[in-house]
Amino acid sequence: MTEVPFPDAQVHFGVFFQGVNHHTVWSDPSSGSQIDFESFRHVATTAERGLFDAFFLGEGLRLREQDGQLLDTDIAGRPDAITQLAALAGLTHRIGLVATQNATYNEPADLARRLSSLDMLSGGRAGWNVVTTDNAWTGENFRRGGFLDHALRYERAAEFLSLAREIWDAWSDTEVRTVEHDSTQFKVAITPTVPRSAQGHPVIFQAGVSPAGRDFAAGQAEVIFSPFGTHFDAALDFANDIRTRLVAAGRPADDIRILPGTQIVLADNESEVEEKRRWVIEQQITGATALSLAGQVWGRDLSHLDPDGPLPAEDPEPSVISSTRGAQRDGQNRETVVAQWRELADSKNLTLRQVAIETTARFGFAGTPSQVADELTRWVRQGASHGFNIVPYKVPTGLDDIVDRLIPELQDRGSYRTSYSGKTLREHLGLRPPLTRR
Repeated sequence: MTEVPFPDAQVHFGVFFQGVNHHTVWSDPSSGSQIDFESFRHVATTAERGLFDAFFLGEGLRLREQDGQLLDTDIAGRPDAITQLAALAGLTHRIGLVATQNATYNEPADLARRLSSLDMLSGGRAGWNVVTTDNAWTGENFRRGGFLDHALRYERAAEFLSLAREIWDAWSDTEVRTVEHDSTQFKVAITPTVPRSAQGHPVIFQAGVSPAGRDFAAGQAEVIFSPFGTHFDAALDFANDIRTRLVAAGRPADDIRILPGTQIVLADNESEVEEKRRWVIEQQITGATALSLAGQVWGRDLSHLDPDGPLPAEDPEPSVISSTRGAQRDGQNRETVVAQWRELADSKNLTLRQVAIETTARFGFAGTPSQVADELTRWVRQGASHGFNIVPYKVPTGLDDIVDRLIPELQDRGSYRTSYSGKTLREHLGLRPPLTRR
């Protein structure tokens, strides 16, 4: 019998309300707005009804573009994350509230204050997903532009986070002190204005998977949001690598919770699983989306082509792929990606849209509630993850089936909580006190 290294492990769930994307199935009659507050409320309260650890809000400082134009296949609008979460704090009671916030284009005194305000007012339920940006495209929003070299983005983020923690610790049980810091990035004297919350600090999330990102996580993070939410072996390799890096950084091997992003497609019976999975993918990667993705790769307007026809015959523009569409193909050589697409199309006899689906679509888990419950339980008890950050393919109703049909199956297996045992996000995740307060 195969050894089960974590036989009592339970699945932890977060929900990722990602904002700008082309993965939402807009054609479904139950789909709604991603900027209407009712959508945020429905997702967050459904997740809390399902005993999720956290509502995780994506944020970008700029809408996505292609060839200098806003993408008409993406969502128009992205409200400020902390503002949205503050509103949701008053409508929820236990679920964690995680804000994506950029360490490149914020300042420690201001962001630390806003995050600790959310943490205090929510009763210790706040989290901070630390992200970095080095591109001039986002930097155009700011006076200093794209000033930060790629190699320095994690250096600044680590210093930023360290300073934020100093600010949070400067309001102790007995005194409030001033934090002074002088470096090439920050020169400040800060006296905090907000006391610590019930959980001490906001929980630190991180999503980088490059070697530098993994080292940053091992040294600084408490939760990792990874892209390894489909293939078990890749997820287990990543989790083992993080555990090794944690020990090297002087931390216990179980000091981080790993929650890969994933998509879950539930079918009523086994014979319908593949049909529903294909339906979701084909609704996500529409013909217009496929042409837009191909246009990003070729660096040309391809909207005149038939998405169900062959790949473009012409060569791509001689430049790297722009980062304005997101990180998936950021900076890659166009000729290299086009060659890969053509090889895939030739080997499998695929149309343009089918190639776009093969290279872009999210898969995750598909099955009956019983099948998916078995697989998610296997992942956490074999150590491939501690749970999952679910990216619903429908908004705002995408969690309803998961809460109503999948979670009872997990509870029947003893692999999901039946009630919240604590009040703070740190307690939900089973985390130790903040690093600076141990």
